[in-house]
Amino acid sequence: MSSEITRIHTGAPENLQDRFAHRAQFMQPSEIRALFAVASRPEIVSLAGGMPNLTALPMDMMQNVVSELIKTNGMEALQYGSGQGHPKLREQICDVMELEGIKAHPEDIIVTTGSQQALDLISRIFIDPGDVVLVEAPSYVGALGTFHQYEASVVHVELDDNGLIPDRLREAIAQTRLSGRKIKFLYLIPNYQNPTGVLLSAERRSEILEICREERIFVVEDNPYGLLGFDKPSPNAMRAEDSENVIYLGSFSKTICPGFRVGWALVPQSLKEKLVIASESSQLCPSNFAQLAISSYLADQPWRDQISSFCKLYKVRRDAMLTAMDKYFPKEATWTKPEGGFYVWATLPAEIDTKALMPKAIVAKVAYVPGTAFYADGFGSWSMRLSYCYPTTERITEGIKSLGGVIQKEMDRRSIGN
Repeated sequence: MSSEITRIHTGAPENLQDRFAHRAQFMQPSEIRALFAVASRPEIVSLAGGMPNLTALPMDMMQNVVSELIKTNGMEALQYGSGQGHPKLREQICDVMELEGIKAHPEDIIVTTGSQQALDLISRIFIDPGDVVLVEAPSYVGALGTFHQYEASVVHVELDDNGLIPDRLREAIAQTRLSGRKIKFLYLIPNYQNPTGVLLSAERRSEILEICREERIFVVEDNPYGLLGFDKPSPNAMRAEDSENVIYLGSFSKTICPGFRVGWALVPQSLKEKLVIASESSQLCPSNFAQLAISSYLADQPWRDQISSFCKLYKVRRDAMLTAMDKYFPKEATWTKPEGGFYVWATLPAEIDTKALMPKAIVAKVAYVPGTAFYADGFGSWSMRLSYCYPTTERITEGIKSLGGVIQKEMDRRSIGN
C-alpha cells in the first residue's frame, strides 16, 4: 500500500457559509495583521506594528530565570495549574498595580493569556447581538474586532488631547438609550492610548466614573501602557477610585515581554465567578510555565529598573519621530505628542485617503496603519497610526522622511488636479 495520502475529490470546492455559525460572518482579519507580511520585509521601515522593543531586556537574565525555574520547580511549571491563575503570581500582580494606586486582593484577579483574552471573556459574558459597547474614537483595533465578533454595535465617543470627552459620553449614552438600545459597558485605554497616544486627565477620569456609575454602565479599563510614562507617572488608575464598577485589564506584554502572553483581569466580586468559568471553558488554565517564569522574574530581578529602561528607550524613539515629523511632514498635517507608550496619531488633510495611499508608501519602503482600522464605521480615512517603539532612531527618521515625501507628493498631485 502506498504511504502517500490520497485526497478524494468529489467535485467543486464546497461553500461552507451555510454550515458556519452565524457569528463566523463577523470574523474579519485585522488590518494590522494583514500588513505584517509586507511590513516585516527587511527593506521596509515598519511604523505599523506595536511590537515591544526587547533590546533593553537582557537575554542572559531571562535565560537564567527560565533555566532556574526548570531546575528548581520544573515539575510544577510544566504541569496543569489553577483556572484562575497561580496564587503567587496573583499576589505579585497586586504589588504591580499598587504603582498606579490600586488596592486589590489576589482573589479578585483572573490570570489570562494576555489581556486580549480577558477582553474576549468579558465580551462573551456581557454582549448579546445588537448590544452597544461605547468606545473611544478612535479605539484599539483588537478590541473592535472582538466586539464585532460578538455582534455588538460599537458607538464611538470623541476624544481630544486630554482623552475621552465627558460631555460627548453623556450625549452618546442619551442618544443610544433614546434609540432603545442596551449599553453593556464603556471600553477605554486611559494611558497613552492605542492608537492616539493621548493621556486621559485625572479630572476627566473622575467625571467619567461618576457618569458611568449614575448610568449603571461598567467601565472596562484596558491599561497595558500605564507604567510607560516618559517624564512623570500617569494618574492613578480608574480602578483605584472605583472598585465596584471598573473591570481592569493588565498585561506584562509591554513591561516585560509579549512572548509569555500573560495578562490579567481585576474584577468586582460580583463578576469573578462568571469570568473564571468563562476562562476555564476557554483554556482550562493559563500556562503554568509562563506564569511562573513571570513570577520568578518579579521575585528575583529589578523589574522596576527594567521598566525604567524601556521608558528611556521609547522616549528616545518618540523624540526621533516627532523631530522627523516636524522636519519632513507637510505643514497641513497635525499629530499627537504622546507622553508615554508606543504611538503617534497623525491627521492629514481630509482629501488624503491613507488606506489608498498605502501602496505608494510601500513602494517608498515605509509602512503605517491607516486610520480606518481604528473605527468600527470606516471613519478616519485621513488619519494614520505611527509606531515608534520598535525601529531604531535612524530607521524612524528614514521612514518618516520617506512617508512625508509620499504625502506631499499626493497633496501636490491633488492640488494640480483641482
